[in-house]
Amino acid sequence: MKIIQITDTHLSALKPQFQENWKPLVEWIDSMEPDLVVHTGDLTVDGADFEEDLVHGRDMLRDLRHPTLCVPGNHDIGDVPGTRQPVDGERLSRWRRTIGPDRWVHDLGEWRLVGLNSLIIGSGSFEEYEQLAWLEDTLRARDGRRVLVFKHKPLFVEDPAEGETGYWGLRPEPRRRLLELFTENGVELVASGHLHRARIVEGAPFRRVWGPSSGFVVGPMIQMPYGDAIVGAAVHTLGARIESQIVPLDVLKPIVLDDVIHEVYPPSSSQEALS
Repeated sequence: MKIIQITDTHLSALKPQFQENWKPLVEWIDSMEPDLVVHTGDLTVDGADFEEDLVHGRDMLRDLRHPTLCVPGNHDIGDVPGTRQPVDGERLSRWRRTIGPDRWVHDLGEWRLVGLNSLIIGSGSFEEYEQLAWLEDTLRARDGRRVLVFKHKPLFVEDPAEGETGYWGLRPEPRRRLLELFTENGVELVASGHLHRARIVEGAPFRRVWGPSSGFVVGPMIQMPYGDAIVGAAVHTLGARIESQIVPLDVLKPIVLDDVIHEVYPPSSSQEALS
């Protein structure tokens, strides 16, 4: 069974700077004949503020011939309180109305795939606690299925015990609870996007995969010492064991955000324009 993970496409009809990578990405996905495609967020340039971007992203997803599931990214619905675009009811409703659920469970034979909304984790909102209760039930009712988790933000950047990393990862306390839940319930893979870096880290308690953006790379504007700055996708092959592979795609143009950020994101939000 083959799952292709794509992420951080940053599609928009209003700001089409990254649009040229979509068609070759779709053609490559078709050539791979996956059983499922999972988009791990930032489908859009700015769906958090512009419904037109979400509508455009939805229309682009219809180009895919294979079953596709999505989780939202910060540019789709906003981020935790204190950021430029905090998640609120209106932004969540737009995603749910236009794209679909912001969390989901999908069973494929012996596998249970779980999609999480990572942008409400650490918000202290009703939606956060509701999702956590749902996740606990979903994991404990897995009935022996092997579990993979997909979300936008990584659990942590380098160390599960690291402190606050701000924009980059989850806040320490909700991260700790998720780590406990994933470990208790035998989660085997946690796949994310957001950092525009490609990386696979093996080891206890589960494999972590940072999927590469297919939209753009980030240059020296931001210093991120981990992972590879490439455009591409990740492929997860499910069998007796999970095989994960980062796939650089030469058919995609390695657009550098630094060169177009003034066109795509206002200077005041450039620090938040990564993924």
